[in-house]
Amino acid sequence: MADKIRKALDKLSSKERKAIDGLLVKIKNRQFDGLDWKKLKGRDDIYRVRKGEMRIIYRLNASGGVVVLEIGRRNDITYNF
Repeated sequence: MADKIRKALDKLSSKERKAIDGLLVKIKNRQFDGLDWKKLKGRDDIYRVRKGEMRIIYRLNASGGVVVLEIGRRNDITYNF
């Protein structure tokens, strides 16, 4: 899974990568104030954070950790994981 996320980050411009890095730090520290986040329909443990066209899809696990599932621009297959 980490390779998929690394490849997604490598495809971004430096400006986009900097913005996503900031969002990932906030998600990891569970600082959701000011973020456009919501729980995905039909899923109890999967959420998304939106920043313009960019989406970060992540899961909160039982131990309180965060697992990033997807990073990318919004398109027809963004939520197919």
